[in-house]
Amino acid sequence: MFGQNLRLGKVFKRSILYFKMPTISKEKIERISEQILSYLYGVSPRLVFTVDVAREIARDEEFVKRLLLELEKKGLVVRVNKNSKGGIYLRRMRWRISNRAFEVYARS
Repeated sequence: MFGQNLRLGKVFKRSILYFKMPTISKEKIERISEQILSYLYGVSPRLVFTVDVAREIARDEEFVKRLLLELEKKGLVVRVNKNSKGGIYLRRMRWRISNRAFEVYARS
């Protein structure tokens, strides 16, 4: 009954079913976060957009954005809000690996 019209008096309402995405275990989220860090280390010192990271690890952009924001809270990645000319990005985010995380990757 997906998208069936329901008549309520003179008002028509369309019923919509929402599908919930399956949950991902914390272990898999940690592995995906490691992939993100590895990719950022590999392209360092270049700055990359969220869409580039998502494309590289074959994941949804919103999911990758959420993981990048969590990694930023942990101090492992740095968000860059300005372009090379000093203009502030309004809708896009560029990322780089933090200096601390870079040193840890370089040692191993």
